Amino acid sequence: MNINTFNPPYLDILPEQALRLPLSTVLRDLDKLFGHNLYMAFDPATDIVLPDPAKPGTAWMKTAKTVGINVRSISTFWHIIPYAMTLPRSWNAIHILPIWEPGVVASLYGPSSWNINPEFFNGELAQAFLHLDTVEKQLKVVINLLHLMGKAVGMDVVPHTDRFSEAALANPAFFEWLQRRDMQIIGHSGDLHRRVEQLLFEHLRARGSADPELPVPDSAEQLFRQTPEHQRLLMLFGVVHDYWGRLGRRKAMVQLLYEEGLETVPATMGPPYRGIEVDPDPQAVVRDEDGREWRDYRITHPEPFSRVFGPLARYRLYADKNTDWALDFEQPNAPAWDYVCEHYADIRRRYNFDFMRGDMSHVQMRPDGVPEQAGPFYDLLAAVKTHILKENAGFAYFAESFLAPPGEMAYGDECEHLEAALADSTLGDLQSEPIYTTLFMRQFAQYRHWLDTRKFAPCFTVMTADKDDPRFDSFYLVGNEIRYFLSLFLWDMPAYIGLGFECRDPHPTPAPNEQYTKLYVFQVPDGPKSTRGPYQWGKNQALYANLCRQKALADALLPTLNDKKLEWLLPPDPEGIRKVMAWTDGAQYIFVANLAETPCNAPLILVSTGTGSRNLHFSTAPESAVSIASQGDLLEIYHLGALEGIVIALDPG
Repeated sequence: MNINTFNPPYLDILPEQALRLPLSTVLRDLDKLFGHNLYMAFDPATDIVLPDPAKPGTAWMKTAKTVGINVRSISTFWHIIPYAMTLPRSWNAIHILPIWEPGVVASLYGPSSWNINPEFFNGELAQAFLHLDTVEKQLKVVINLLHLMGKAVGMDVVPHTDRFSEAALANPAFFEWLQRRDMQIIGHSGDLHRRVEQLLFEHLRARGSADPELPVPDSAEQLFRQTPEHQRLLMLFGVVHDYWGRLGRRKAMVQLLYEEGLETVPATMGPPYRGIEVDPDPQAVVRDEDGREWRDYRITHPEPFSRVFGPLARYRLYADKNTDWALDFEQPNAPAWDYVCEHYADIRRRYNFDFMRGDMSHVQMRPDGVPEQAGPFYDLLAAVKTHILKENAGFAYFAESFLAPPGEMAYGDECEHLEAALADSTLGDLQSEPIYTTLFMRQFAQYRHWLDTRKFAPCFTVMTADKDDPRFDSFYLVGNEIRYFLSLFLWDMPAYIGLGFECRDPHPTPAPNEQYTKLYVFQVPDGPKSTRGPYQWGKNQALYANLCRQKALADALLPTLNDKKLEWLLPPDPEGIRKVMAWTDGAQYIFVANLAETPCNAPLILVSTGTGSRNLHFSTAPESAVSIASQGDLLEIYHLGALEGIVIALDPG
């Protein structure tokens, strides 16, 4: 199927309206689009694959236009489909936030198992298609349908789990452990997992196997070293779809370890990453639903971005020297690396994902920075990508890294780290600065420089899928149309946008619990991250109407532009003073963007190709005052508005 023939039927429908369409209506429209291919897609045993990308290997990710979706904000996997039918072809990749069963505070980024989150199951779909009776089958069908639409689909690769995940309890040797007594960490030796294994073995022997057909082995060594993991999981927790039974058995194990003061070492972010202590603040304690009290931790020698994630457990990737929490990078815990890599490869295999979004890609553990020879045990996310590439040569890696200055969020230089970690593209941080500022222009110019000189491609990120919270309101009060314009029509640069941007209301002051999909990463009853009721879509119909015009234009222009070299007529100013940019494909169109809050009062003069007529083809401002005059190879543009983007059509004459 030629994806350029896919015409999204809900292009001008508000996403909230599309999600409310009856299932029968969506199915009818899918049938019109795909005919017999639709019926193959509804077979979860079938793999609908994307056509081969125009760029070989993983290079396609370096220009992909990606939409990030927090499934909790739309309730079920199935609802991705009507939402995707509001997107133009140009947004050709879908990143689905973590899909696994969550743990503490129900954080999507704290997987409690490798099982798919059952809250994303759609009962109406199961009633209409009796064979789609599990959330796993529904996810596979959704990915098949997205592939029919020509959209690559990405999964989150999370380099940590919930504090007491099934993975940690079934594989204690693959995690770091500590032992706490009140306010003191009394042990965190590299062999502490042996004590955990023995306790869990004795617990299982006393309680009995959760699967009566699998008897408990005779020793902890046999249970954790000689029994295949899938059997061990059945013994410890039971069958996958016995959700409450598995949870109850896991809680009993948590209580056992809690009484011994044993818990996994928490994940950390920001230099120096290593070295933690119990936080002495009396408020730094959390009581869970079963009455257990958990202490927060803090980094002993913090830097500005240092942070400890108490509910999350990191994998034990290296031997622990047990001296000031130092790691021995010369002694990788190879079985743990293999375990993580193979599990993610299995998920890619089962659901046919096309790329990975690496969570916390900026975390680089080595104080000396990136080694000259990174090697296979340098970075876990790189290892996952490398492992999957052995069976899928096009599997790409989109990194969650903010391109902070050296030493600020990572040891050493993030650019060097991303290259060593084999990232194809990276999120960047353009979404965190108002678009009209000098700093934004400087950052953008730097990103374009990296695009030309680095092995990875920085994204033009409009809004992230899990960061649109009240801290970011000021960045989206004005300039949303020009942000969208740049994300689409810089065709040689990847872009990223979060669900909900297209109709987001401006909030001069933080709004109540609405339109912030970050809150739906968690499920907590009260506090600053609480959620009360379903996600509320924005009502900004004026913004949506303006962006719909851009969506239609992109689908008309980009198929012919994507193969052409982008040539700058006015490149981004590295000093950030000049706020106007202009570029061309050299043959058909010129694109001009004014990122200033004020109009261009003086004529804008460009030297362009050709000597034919030049006509205003499009403006982000529906009532644009722009006028164009040309003489020879000179092009004069008058009355370019504040935060306005235009497209000029060239007639070669």
